[in-house]
Amino acid sequence: MADLSKDTDIVVVKIGSSTLVDEAGAVDRAFIADLCEQVIGLRSIGKRVVIVSSGAAAAGMERLGFDRRPSDMPSLQACAACGQAALTEVYATVLARHGIACGQVLLTRRDVIDREGYLNARNTLERLLDLGVVPVVNENDTVSVAEFAFGDNDMLGAIVATLIGADLYVIMSDIDGLYTDNPATNPQATRIDRVERVDAEVMEMAGGAGSAVGTGGMVTKLRAARALLAAGIPTVICRGRQPGVLGDVVAGRSVGTRFEPPLGWSHESPRKFWIGLAEVPQGTLTLDEGACAAVIKRGASVLPVGVIGTEGTYSAGDVVNVVTPQGTLIGRGTVRYSSDEMVRVRGLKLDVIARFMPEKEGQPAIHRDELLVF
Repeated sequence: MADLSKDTDIVVVKIGSSTLVDEAGAVDRAFIADLCEQVIGLRSIGKRVVIVSSGAAAAGMERLGFDRRPSDMPSLQACAACGQAALTEVYATVLARHGIACGQVLLTRRDVIDREGYLNARNTLERLLDLGVVPVVNENDTVSVAEFAFGDNDMLGAIVATLIGADLYVIMSDIDGLYTDNPATNPQATRIDRVERVDAEVMEMAGGAGSAVGTGGMVTKLRAARALLAAGIPTVICRGRQPGVLGDVVAGRSVGTRFEPPLGWSHESPRKFWIGLAEVPQGTLTLDEGACAAVIKRGASVLPVGVIGTEGTYSAGDVVNVVTPQGTLIGRGTVRYSSDEMVRVRGLKLDVIARFMPEKEGQPAIHRDELLVF
């Protein structure tokens, strides 16, 4: 692996709940202290670090005296409210010993769906870094509702990484990378050192859900890594409790699984990442094999003639998923037809569509400039 210590400036570090808590389910303050020491070590060699921290609900459960994760939303949000304060206290106390300020940034998907909100979030994070602050980012679970939730902090970290143009995204987990199979059940499974493309075969290597205190699993990590491959931002999944792991990752040592596109990869624009990662998809377009090849290999727009299926209710201008006939997600973009219109035009050539929908003359289903291809 390449030594990133010279050409990496901004590092986004995401820590999962299962890594942040101890065996009793309480927030492990000793681990957070060690993590902050590692962050300080990176700062000493000129790195700027953003922490995306899970664990608010777990910290709140401890503070409020719950012995298990509540199932009702008001109690979960109460745990998040108390837990966010508790977590920030721990980070701030450790960093303050070294004269470093800690800034809490709470986001919901609603904050970044709006283009202005997206840019405001970016400006805030950039200014905090300019001021020498270590931002600690979390989803604002106290007010977030299902339709505006990120779903897991792996994707939240990916969005933060694209927001600020990070040079590296590190996912600190309770497993030391991606394996060819589940190492807990298959002793022959081996860790994969490097991945250049997250396709259906790679996704099949991922296991199921996360731990009892977290919401993610390997699948969510692979989705985040897949998005950042398109952005040209390297992602490393590693064991968070491995001593000195952040320094090892930045130094390019062989730890975890590194996701990085091949040399010469042309990454997508920041606007496309806002479309593809921040927006909530309202539907799905299924393409035939020929259309999939055109989109992936030739950078083509999605044309109605290549659409063989449509799901969901959406309007022109909404964001939709783009999938293969097998259901594999290949991209996400802004559709130019409503769901009702798409039912009428799918499978048809543009000149045919223009005969009965002249206002749509020459309009692709999704223009390439508004399509994020994973």
